[in-house]
Amino acid sequence: MKKTTSMKFKYSLYSLALIASMACSTSKTLVDNSSTAVDTPEVFAQESEVENPIIEEEDMTPAVEKDSLAFLRINPVDVRWDLNDSIQPEFKSNLDKLVNAWYAENSVKTRAYEGPETKYKKEKLADSIYIKRLQSIPSMFDLSYNKIVRNYIELYTQRRRKQVELMMGMSEYYFPIFEEILDKEGLPQELKYLPIIESALNPKALSRAGASGLWQFMYSTGKQYKLEVNSFVDDRRDPIKSSYAAAKFLKDLYKMYGNWPLVIAAYNCGPGNVNKAIRRSGGKKNYWDIYYRLPKETRGYVPAFIAALYSFNFHKEHGLYPRPNQFPEVCDTIMIKEQLHFDQIAQFTNVSKQKLRELNPQYRADIIPAFSKPYSLKIPFESALTFIDNQDSITSYKKEYYFNLKDKLANPRTRYQKYAHAVPKGKAKIYYKVKSGDAVGLIASWFHVRTSDLRYWNNIRRNMIRVGQKLAVYVPKSKASYYRSFNNMSKAQKQATRGKSYVASSKKKSGIKKSTSSGSGNYVYYTVRKNDNFWTIAKKFPGISNYDIMRINNIKNSRSLRVGQRLKIKEKS
Repeated sequence: MKKTTSMKFKYSLYSLALIASMACSTSKTLVDNSSTAVDTPEVFAQESEVENPIIEEEDMTPAVEKDSLAFLRINPVDVRWDLNDSIQPEFKSNLDKLVNAWYAENSVKTRAYEGPETKYKKEKLADSIYIKRLQSIPSMFDLSYNKIVRNYIELYTQRRRKQVELMMGMSEYYFPIFEEILDKEGLPQELKYLPIIESALNPKALSRAGASGLWQFMYSTGKQYKLEVNSFVDDRRDPIKSSYAAAKFLKDLYKMYGNWPLVIAAYNCGPGNVNKAIRRSGGKKNYWDIYYRLPKETRGYVPAFIAALYSFNFHKEHGLYPRPNQFPEVCDTIMIKEQLHFDQIAQFTNVSKQKLRELNPQYRADIIPAFSKPYSLKIPFESALTFIDNQDSITSYKKEYYFNLKDKLANPRTRYQKYAHAVPKGKAKIYYKVKSGDAVGLIASWFHVRTSDLRYWNNIRRNMIRVGQKLAVYVPKSKASYYRSFNNMSKAQKQATRGKSYVASSKKKSGIKKSTSSGSGNYVYYTVRKNDNFWTIAKKFPGISNYDIMRINNIKNSRSLRVGQRLKIKEKS
């Protein structure tokens, strides 16, 4: 009995060692030792004289389930030679445009470029080499290989080498951010390669469809995952916030499909297109079975993902090395509780406005809009203490210039009175008070200005002016005093300045009579003529309205006028 117990213990130790070696070994070891893994327990059982080896195998099963490294199993590469397709031209042009627009213009070398000692020579590798290398990558994904994948691998490792090296340099800054968030959310680390395909690690990338940021979120999807998007802030371009949102989105997609290639495809072209492709293929849920049912412009997304994963893992074998990036090695994050402009920060720290833009791509207008809640500011570590020491000076520096607080809420009446317009050069500004009978065209002719200018200076619409309104008029400085006297002139005098007589003066001789008899009173009278009405009569007497004539004559009905009727107009002056 004692011998049996010792042999069981010896058998358990061997079994645990076997499980650990299987979890951490490479694909080649698994393939070479597959027969040994089956044959060894039989030989060992014979030597150990175990009476009931089946019971021992059942006892070991829970240990395998609890193994924390079980998820690192190596999937066999799915090789399919029947699939072939060319790379879409849009994919190549987008890769060049995104990389060059971001890195080539903004790259500042912080260290020497460590390239290969000998110049890379283009060579055509056998398919078996690609398959063997893909097999050696520990991954939760089914890394397939076919002619389509090979085309993308050759694109990255041969035809777009410089762009790949630039992205590798930027990955030194972004990958640690992605890896930490993916680990926290319990997702595979390989998903960090998605932004390589989506945006070429350009945080300000904007697609034709409107997707933005490293993870290329559409506006509606970003809002769905609590990303703030407004005139000042676009969280889709925030590396940290967008990565958390992407992790949640990928989790939701995995709940739908339970298949990572389908998840990656749905992330790019949307679950709707993937569902339609599955339905049209008869319910098949293998990515390569539905490949030709997916939209043509997005079907190469998964092959490109596999190629990117391969290129980053075997870059040395292809003579690819990271290019230096422009980001500082260590950054600090400061919470800002008051609105700030990047120019204010750059004035007191050694950080340029361009550097602040690169570290904080989520701020659209170089403004941190901390009106009602705090916002984060990422800044190089060596400049963080300088910012804290000078924070009061930074927030107060030209504050009224960058943020005009008085103009945020305006009274409509005050706003109307403060109508702003361009001031003509070399002109003096005077005011003219509108009188009864005046019109925009007449006033413009008196001051020798264009009617359109008079309307523009005074925000006049449809030539609507009112008696008593003060109009701004710009006249030559040498004639300013002359034009100011127009406020004291009669309409006839102002017309005379244009060389014209007042039209109503000829009619007054026949219709207007000044009474000289004592019984007629001290009034100016007017005899009603054909086609007259109270409004036309009032126009002939500056400063008199139709209501004034009706009141002084005790007339209540405006239609009671008759030809020959004698009306009081005003008292004699």
